[in-house]
Amino acid sequence: MARIGTSDLDVFPLNLGGNVFGWTADRDESFRILDAFVEGGGNFIDTADSYSAWVEGNTGGDSERIIGAWLADRKPANVTVATKVSQHPEFKGLSAANVRAAAEASLERLGVEQIDLYYAHFDDESVPLEETVAAFGNLVADGLVRYTAVSNYSADRIREWIRIARDLGVAEPVAVQPHYNLVERGIEETILPVAEEFGLSVFPYFSLAKGFLAGKYRSADDAGSPRAGAAKEYINEENLALLDAVERIGRAHDASIATTSLAWLRSRPAVLAPIASASRVDQVADLLAAGRLELTEDDLAELDRLSSRTVAQSA
Repeated sequence: MARIGTSDLDVFPLNLGGNVFGWTADRDESFRILDAFVEGGGNFIDTADSYSAWVEGNTGGDSERIIGAWLADRKPANVTVATKVSQHPEFKGLSAANVRAAAEASLERLGVEQIDLYYAHFDDESVPLEETVAAFGNLVADGLVRYTAVSNYSADRIREWIRIARDLGVAEPVAVQPHYNLVERGIEETILPVAEEFGLSVFPYFSLAKGFLAGKYRSADDAGSPRAGAAKEYINEENLALLDAVERIGRAHDASIATTSLAWLRSRPAVLAPIASASRVDQVADLLAAGRLELTEDDLAELDRLSSRTVAQSA
């Protein structure tokens, strides 16, 4: 297990994404996925209050409700749950009143007394940052939230959040959640230096590039599933050569493409636990394996070199 910054939250180094619960994984399959993850040693679950409001018939909070029902039924020990605020249809933005109301709604849906890790999901520049920082600090002071974090914030805004938190004497964020993977490495020049400077743990989302880095899509015709989305944008000569290298390196470790891609991401500075989701229970084993696979220095150097080239090509 690893620790989140200087906190006492011990977490498995692979974070199970809950964005598919209530979307491509129904309640029963979500329960099976969660069961398999915990039975395999996983203990870190990531969701958001807005998941999955984009699905017809859903209202937002759907993933939290499923996770809450699973927690109530299974009563697992030592499971860490992270959720987020700002995008729920009924709780948009980061005003102090909305942050408080959204947190209380998430607590009710999850059926817990305290949220382990609470993210500001997207920056809200319509609200003074001092107001948002104070609101998050109050949630910690009042015991509703254990630790705070930010997602999709610029490096400058993260620095400003931390400065304000220190000025106010309230809890500082312990983690940041950015878009980061082998074919999306822009944060290495912006977010990662800030994370290292302030001791923030990094939990990347889209760790498998919407399925591309799981080897699912090698042509535009493959990218037709509900989750494929923009995965087809990664299909080019350079990225396919990178994918071939990931597959070859993984084969040497008896590991899948997904496992190997996530293991590379785990090796990056400040990255503690990549976030990856499973729509089916049979996908969970590869995610758990990524939390244990240690690639060689030569493996990492080759993937670093090839992925640097693909990022340069796409810039």
